[in-house]
Amino acid sequence: MADRDTLSMTAKNSTSTTEPAVRRGLTVKRHFTRPGTHPFDEVEWETRTASIQNEKGQSIFEQRNVEVPKDWSQTAANIVASKYFHGKLSSAERESSVKQLISRVADTIAQWGAEGGYFKTEEDAKAFHDELTHLLVRQKAAFNSPVWFNCGLWHKYRRSSAGGGWYTDPATGSIKKETEAYRHPQCSACFINSVQDNLESILNLAKTEGMLFKWGSGTGTNLSPLRSSLESLSGGGVASGPLSFMKGYDAFAGVIKSGGKTRRAAKMVILNVDHPDILDFIGCKAKEERKAWTLVDAGYDASLDGDAYSSIFFQNANNSVRVTDEFMQAVVDDKDWATRRVTDGRPAKVYRARDLMRKIAEAAWQCGDPGMQFHSTINKWHTSKSTAPINASNPCSEYMFLDDSACNLASLNLMKFAAPDGRFDVESFMAAVAVMILAQEILVDNASYPTERIAENSHNFRPLGLGYANLGALLMARGLPYDSDGGRDFAAGITALMHGEAYLESSRIAAEMGPAPGFGVNRDSFLGVIAMHQQALGGINARNVPDTLWEAARRVWQEALASGMKYGYRNAQVTVLAPTGTIGFMMDCDTTGVEPDLALVKYKKLVGGGLIKIVNNSVPAALLKLGYNEQQTAEIVNYIDQNGTIEGAPHLKAEHLPVFDCSLKPANGKRAIHYMGHVRMMAAVRGDWGSKPSPSIATGRSASSPSALRTRSRKTNQKSEVRSQKSEARSQKPEARMRKGARLRPRAPRWRRCL
Repeated sequence: MADRDTLSMTAKNSTSTTEPAVRRGLTVKRHFTRPGTHPFDEVEWETRTASIQNEKGQSIFEQRNVEVPKDWSQTAANIVASKYFHGKLSSAERESSVKQLISRVADTIAQWGAEGGYFKTEEDAKAFHDELTHLLVRQKAAFNSPVWFNCGLWHKYRRSSAGGGWYTDPATGSIKKETEAYRHPQCSACFINSVQDNLESILNLAKTEGMLFKWGSGTGTNLSPLRSSLESLSGGGVASGPLSFMKGYDAFAGVIKSGGKTRRAAKMVILNVDHPDILDFIGCKAKEERKAWTLVDAGYDASLDGDAYSSIFFQNANNSVRVTDEFMQAVVDDKDWATRRVTDGRPAKVYRARDLMRKIAEAAWQCGDPGMQFHSTINKWHTSKSTAPINASNPCSEYMFLDDSACNLASLNLMKFAAPDGRFDVESFMAAVAVMILAQEILVDNASYPTERIAENSHNFRPLGLGYANLGALLMARGLPYDSDGGRDFAAGITALMHGEAYLESSRIAAEMGPAPGFGVNRDSFLGVIAMHQQALGGINARNVPDTLWEAARRVWQEALASGMKYGYRNAQVTVLAPTGTIGFMMDCDTTGVEPDLALVKYKKLVGGGLIKIVNNSVPAALLKLGYNEQQTAEIVNYIDQNGTIEGAPHLKAEHLPVFDCSLKPANGKRAIHYMGHVRMMAAVRGDWGSKPSPSIATGRSASSPSALRTRSRKTNQKSEVRSQKSEARSQKPEARMRKGARLRPRAPRWRRCL
């Protein structure tokens, strides 16, 4: 695209503001803890056996005598022990307690903060440590997986690993190469890497991605700078085009386990809609999907790691087409769309814009790819416009920022801020936001990065990604239908509060530590985006939001803008809404990210083994909130347990059915959330918070917005529904499935992990 920029960040940041000569440090107020009482001492602990079985009932992991809080579920214990405990099983170095894990992370971050001058006094450092520890052990918050994988291994255990990335030397401010990987560990989950149109850059990208996967992170790259398969090479011959190199990148991603664990590598590939190879890119995964169908019909294993899908290309990345307003207008006006040669910008192939859009829709329906990213709107909400445009995203598209940048993520468990009387605890939520933003900020310069340029940009722009999980459960517990104006406005209010408080905390840090080095040259962009967010509060219907929540959201945005005008901001971005997969299980969340619940009836693993069928934990609270007494609530829950649906339950009023709608239609029921319900919720929690959708709904939102979501048919909540349809779809012959006009059933989304 015309405004793509690959210029050096150093040159454009030469006019950045400098940090204060004297760092005064922050005052940290205690909200959750008491001086002299360790948060662990307020928790009841027990030992269990953590074990995981495969679909055949065979044990694939077991660790005995694992110490966990008594109120953590067995699922949370299994996830933490199998994914995050460090050391070989049965070895002396193996972690065996959640205390060890959380202490390793919280103690290290607090130590880094004290050494970096983030706290005014020693008591402030202790308060921060205790507040952070409380949030983690009480399952109110969790960092992204790389923090749990890597943070504190050197500082707590002196564990060593050869190699290492690039980091900022606090004494000189220069970027240096680390020789000990765990001394400056990789802590960011989300990376965006650039690539240039030469073989050295193409191969360097493969190396960089491999190292990111090794340490538990995901990465995205826009491959549009690579010349197309229609263009000549300087030494003669014709270029092979981006898709040829995608096959190599895909193969590496398929064999490298993330963080050395069982998690798959996470990868995003993007191509601009004006690239000459765009048509091949749009259909590449759908074409491979048809090959897999043939293999499945021939008897090959159709599971995620089975022979059918491991035998085809492009299965280890999410693909996205990046479109502009001009392209979307050409679709509306039914005009032609010209692609342009990469080397000289001359027109190449010309397509009917609507035909390209149709191809995108059909391919996404078949296999979940490609998604779409809306370049023009994304850059409208970009805080650092003067440096370079946003060209790409991380694998799940919640993080969109400059090329060669990184973002460390964390999520808050919304249900932990629901008070016993049903109200949302605004003050506790704001306190948690402030603690987590400070913790994530401390991580930035104490972590390492795979390339010198990413380390430089991380220091200069310091992007963070705080989000939340369990929104669907919270809405149900409050008696609010997920697909309702009331539910959307309430969700928008929470999102606005989180985002505003996060930027306010970033400005508080800037007041004591100095703004991000990249703030000065981008001051107008920063303040313009913050002002846009403040103005967008008008899109929320305040009558659907509790007064305390609404007033807090209004206040924090006023303060965030005023403080930013005076002190600037420490971070170019502060919030995203990630899918919260693994860490969602760690926090015992019923629902992930902004998603509703999949179904009212689930299966829970017991401490001693076996499964028990249970009704969604939010259902009883919702029924009581709606006015049913305890006896009626018990009878309704029993009906759900026996029938798998709430439809037809005794005592239940028809007008309350929408409260309990889920993503999937139950076997014995007829109700499910309409697909537009998902879309409208994404519109509600996006950066401008309006509860009605607009043409920019599927942007992945702004780089600085709280959600950074995008519309994809590959939504997590479709998985089970699609799998239930798989056998029916495959009973047809491949040629019948693909005939013109056939009603294709989408295959199960092949998510390759989002962090």
